[in-house]
Amino acid sequence: MTTPTASRTTGWLSADECSIDDFAALVEQQTQLPDYPYADAVERNVLIYGEKLRAAVGTSSGRAAVQTELMRALTDGPGIVMFKRAFDDLSVVDHATDAFLAQISAEKAAGVAGGDHFAKPGANDRVWGALDKLAAAEPAVFAEYYANDVIALISEAWLGPGYQVTSQVNVVNPGGQAQVAHRDYHLGFMDAEAAARFPAQVHQLSPALTLQGAVAHCDMPIETGPTLYLPYSHQYEPGYLAFHLPEFTEYFGQNYIQLPLEKGDAAFFNPALFHGAGTNVSTTVRRMANLLQVSSPFGRAMETVDRVAMCRALFPVLLEKKAAGASDRYLSNIIAASAEGYAFPTNLDRDQPIGGIVPQTQADLVRQAVAEEWTRQAFESALAAQAARTRPAP
Repeated sequence: MTTPTASRTTGWLSADECSIDDFAALVEQQTQLPDYPYADAVERNVLIYGEKLRAAVGTSSGRAAVQTELMRALTDGPGIVMFKRAFDDLSVVDHATDAFLAQISAEKAAGVAGGDHFAKPGANDRVWGALDKLAAAEPAVFAEYYANDVIALISEAWLGPGYQVTSQVNVVNPGGQAQVAHRDYHLGFMDAEAAARFPAQVHQLSPALTLQGAVAHCDMPIETGPTLYLPYSHQYEPGYLAFHLPEFTEYFGQNYIQLPLEKGDAAFFNPALFHGAGTNVSTTVRRMANLLQVSSPFGRAMETVDRVAMCRALFPVLLEKKAAGASDRYLSNIIAASAEGYAFPTNLDRDQPIGGIVPQTQADLVRQAVAEEWTRQAFESALAAQAARTRPAP
């Protein structure tokens, strides 16, 4: 990623250092079509890919050249690319749409409430874990859908081989409200205080760990509220802190771009790009998109560890150390070395966020239990229940 200064920050970033003038200087850059020979057009600073790309990727050298250009577009470029007719055969999209709608109906009939990171539960229709649900329910549909080479092309370009796909289907119903501008997973799912605890190099690394995308499952004219974007905003180094600030929210509201999509189109963007779903002001269109989050295979520990067993064994020791006067730092260090400190991956049907946009972590549960001096039975029951919520449905 490029940054607004000649060298990247070391140490920690601060919201106090965020400058709307520096931010504006970045997002006022203009995308020049001659700089991207495989793009068909530039619309409102967004690169549009179609026939030129399809003609080039038939050879290994052409594919590598296209992927190099896509990498550049997502880093030094506007941070967002759109693929027209990413799905040439729209029946593939329709078959998946039918399967997703059937899943939504089944979950509603079962009383499952689809919570949302940025909208009130029930305001829209959401299918969490749509990837494995589609594979289990309609494996032939899954196969024809994820054989799509545009998804593979850009996922490999950004993350390399071994990438991990997840999918959440989102249906924004008529009247569905716009999201506040934000960045995405990982640091984008934290509040400003939590994100500020991570050193600057993690802010620089986070966008390289995931790729965000969306496939349009219906035509999305502007009145249906397709996603709002701010090209080049991913280049602002303290952006994971800045998007929480009102002056940056206001700037986004005055300068975002919005492009209509047709069924079968796809957009992919750097997760650090400021963006947010638009308001669906139509009266009849249920705007459906398959939201793709593709993750690096590298964000994993080298060994498998049974952290539930570790927490059960250590809980009495933690209580003993606390009673003996151990400091909070002493106890926190033990918990950090043993308990899972991150909320994801999880089963968002069952482990939904409460009072925030991420569920409680195992480490947070241990800290709470130690602070409140739970009984061992109460702790082990809560620990087991939390572990069960995170597992895939049988």
